[in-house]
Amino acid sequence: MDSKQQIKQAVQVSKLYYLDGVTQAEIGKKLNLSRPTISRLLQFAREKNIVKISINDPLSNIEDLQHQLKEKYQLKDVIISTPESNETAEILSSLGKATARYLDKKVKDNDVIGVSWGRTLVSVARQLIPNDRKNVQVVYLKGTVANSTHNNYVVEVTKCFNKCYHTQAQILPLPLIFENKQIKEMVIKDKFINEILDTGKRTSVALFTVETTEQDATLFELGYFNDQQIKTLQEKAAGDLVSRFIDERGKIVDDQLNDRTVAIALDDLKQARESVLIAGGMNKLKAIKAALAGKYANVLVTDSLVAQHLL
Repeated sequence: MDSKQQIKQAVQVSKLYYLDGVTQAEIGKKLNLSRPTISRLLQFAREKNIVKISINDPLSNIEDLQHQLKEKYQLKDVIISTPESNETAEILSSLGKATARYLDKKVKDNDVIGVSWGRTLVSVARQLIPNDRKNVQVVYLKGTVANSTHNNYVVEVTKCFNKCYHTQAQILPLPLIFENKQIKEMVIKDKFINEILDTGKRTSVALFTVETTEQDATLFELGYFNDQQIKTLQEKAAGDLVSRFIDERGKIVDDQLNDRTVAIALDDLKQARESVLIAGGMNKLKAIKAALAGKYANVLVTDSLVAQHLL
């Protein structure tokens, strides 16, 4: 006879994996269980009908889902990827492929492509489709210098975009966040830096993602905040958009921090012809909703599970 403890664990693991989209690795950390144990519990849940799996072909209703999302969030385009699993690596790869195909259709001669960095953007960069567009510029929409050894993928993103669009990306060689507003204002007056910032404001196609306020969020790992500052941001913010922290309505949560941040102004994102938010995974749902509430994107690239929850 199956123990109550085994059933309880199987239910707990199944809810996290199937309903919340948490990966097996993340469940292992959360519940202090090994990967083999989690796999056995998931298998047990299926065998005992704790979990019943049915297959709904996402391609059969994908167009309807896209239409509903465009209507609800007033978007001009929605691209929905269909990853084979809810593992983070698979979701990122799927988003990267979908975005790369979209860019192949939308980027025109003489466009300015605004990019950021991180795992989502490097997934896009690795999937870019070689093309013969002419006079395309690539510019970073935020500072690129990290305060730690944590990889922000700037080098790889830059290399891939340079190769694809036969150009030399304009990098903002600055910390993402300065110690105070006065230092930042002084630095960005530099002619070279100011020209890069002006190019960013002329972006035709802006590519960006959102980050969570979870403890392992990239921005927190880069060393810009102490523990108390992280705790405050976790209480106030739904996530960050081009490293500017926003609440559930899409409003900036800390004006002083915002003044010290080197990144495109959120209102300037709205001016791009294609303002493309690329984000997936259920852990980012709250941040995605916040960005859409602020109407900073007119194009959304996400995965099918998040797309359904956005409705």
